[in-house]
Amino acid sequence: MAALSAMRADASPLTDKHPAHVFRPLSEILSRWAADGIDTTPFHAGVEDAKRRYARYGLSRMLPLDRVLVGGESTRPGAFGGFHHPDQGYRHLQMVAVITMHGPMERKIPERPALALLDLLRAYSHDCLHYGSRRRYVEVAGLPVRTQYGINYRRVSGQSYSVADERGSRHTRNLGVVMEGACDREARSITRKSAERFDITEPMDVLGALTFRDVTGTLTEGDSRRAVDVPESAERTQYASALRNYEIGVNRRYLHFLGEFAPGEENECHARLLAAIISGDTTTLGAWLDDHHGPGTFAGLFRTSGYFEPGLTA
Repeated sequence: MAALSAMRADASPLTDKHPAHVFRPLSEILSRWAADGIDTTPFHAGVEDAKRRYARYGLSRMLPLDRVLVGGESTRPGAFGGFHHPDQGYRHLQMVAVITMHGPMERKIPERPALALLDLLRAYSHDCLHYGSRRRYVEVAGLPVRTQYGINYRRVSGQSYSVADERGSRHTRNLGVVMEGACDREARSITRKSAERFDITEPMDVLGALTFRDVTGTLTEGDSRRAVDVPESAERTQYASALRNYEIGVNRRYLHFLGEFAPGEENECHARLLAAIISGDTTTLGAWLDDHHGPGTFAGLFRTSGYFEPGLTA
């Protein structure tokens, strides 16, 4: 599709949303940090681990480093970056991930290099799974419309296969949440392993400790309910709030989902979900769910009643 190719040739509409930040390709960022004396081995070792793990799920190619743009050197006073910085992440139409350097962004190198590298590893590992997820597009009026992402579907009309979760729910029946949770569970597991291997320890301050637990997937139930206020920095307070909301809205819901439908077999179900997300084929996953919970479990769990309504099946 010509329109899709054009979108993927120009990432400026994404970076223009952050005019105060300077964005550079991830490969360049890592080289600059290394030149300034930062040991980037924990990131590279984590990526090698991710490659091996993802290959088992059917992902044969990682997101190219030049398709990852990292923001820093900000001119905005008090700018604070990281995984939960607003309006960033993988964008499928442009096939680009936009992320930010963790910590104070009015710098060329991170204030806490080890923590920033872990945050970067979590973000990159996470976005590689989004990049590798099965997608299908159709052209409508000259524009690309995504009709499949992983194991979720959407009509050209906009009708989604699965319904949104109710506000405040501890559970999920939304495929977007399930897929996001699966990607982040895997990314945080990779990050945790790298932190352990290179003896990177938890910072002493509250936000630093929460960030470390967040990127390594070790947040407690109490952490997820904890409100953090940093009086001297509105952006740090906002970051802590976004971290908490993501943990509650995505990771805790995914954890409850695994506990509901795969008690004692959470890792097996998680692995089958990731393989299905990469391939876009729910046959094996569906058979496993049917074997555990009866025929038609996948559709029964996720499909909204209006998906096949007349007039919405285009």
